[in-house]
Amino acid sequence: MNNNHVYYIYMRNIPNYVLLRAFEAAARLESFTLAAKELHLTQSAISHQIRELEDYFGKSLFLRQNRRVAPTAEGRRLLDSLSRVFDVIEAACNEVTLAPSSQILALHCSPSFAAKWLSPRLPEFIKDNPDITIRLTSGADHIDLLRNQEIDIAISYQFSHEGPGVTSLSLGEEKITPLCSPDLIDPNIPVEELMSKLTLIESSLNHHSWEQWFKINHLKNPSTRKIAFDRAALSVSAAVDGIGVVLESIRFAEREISRGELVEIGAGVFLPTMDRTHFLSFKSNTKNNHKIKLFKEWICTKAGVATE
Repeated sequence: MNNNHVYYIYMRNIPNYVLLRAFEAAARLESFTLAAKELHLTQSAISHQIRELEDYFGKSLFLRQNRRVAPTAEGRRLLDSLSRVFDVIEAACNEVTLAPSSQILALHCSPSFAAKWLSPRLPEFIKDNPDITIRLTSGADHIDLLRNQEIDIAISYQFSHEGPGVTSLSLGEEKITPLCSPDLIDPNIPVEELMSKLTLIESSLNHHSWEQWFKINHLKNPSTRKIAFDRAALSVSAAVDGIGVVLESIRFAEREISRGELVEIGAGVFLPTMDRTHFLSFKSNTKNNHKIKLFKEWICTKAGVATE
């Protein structure tokens, strides 16, 4: 009987980490000298490590110009990828070194809600809860919380996570209304006529369409002068830039409205649209978890809705 075993050892086909670290610092700082200071090495050591990495790839990674260096096109692509990888490594190390009482709260959020509403308010939660570290990711795809065990809370757009094992609650009603730069408002033109002249900005993920809005308000929908974006945040920014009028949630444009960068067209004239578009979800068996309860109560208070 043959008891011999064959073991296969998988080794990653990547260059030495020390070489990658030297390259990342030099490319980011565009200086071998500054990279050497950051990594507590000599400039000669950095230069040697960069040369060794270039030999590994068989191509130049830097353009050397007198005392300055700049990444080549290949070097820039490598830097972009390494920057993301090093950020992940740094975050992982930070989690390991956290105080024993610290907790990680992993949030997944729709991109525009994260950028326009949640992020400006998060510093308050972080300040009031120093033992909770927020790890925020964003994406338009819906997260299956039962399969993605690493995610504690999901905040979704126009989708409620319903089913056994998952608890969802609405973050309240939002007013959906036409918004534009005040520079586009002409007091001598009736708002109904103005709406037929302005470029219509659409958010492709928004199920509140201009076609529906014109129909509800008994107005003729102009078939031309439209521009579409795949994110509400981009649509709001386009409206601020004076490109046209956007049909979007007041929640996404709070700061722009408060600064006077956007105004509501036809307030009191057009029919308002109210909708529940954002939902907070978490695994039902974590409802009594301290960090889950704290965040749920905090965000519901900020959104002006009652907690369950």
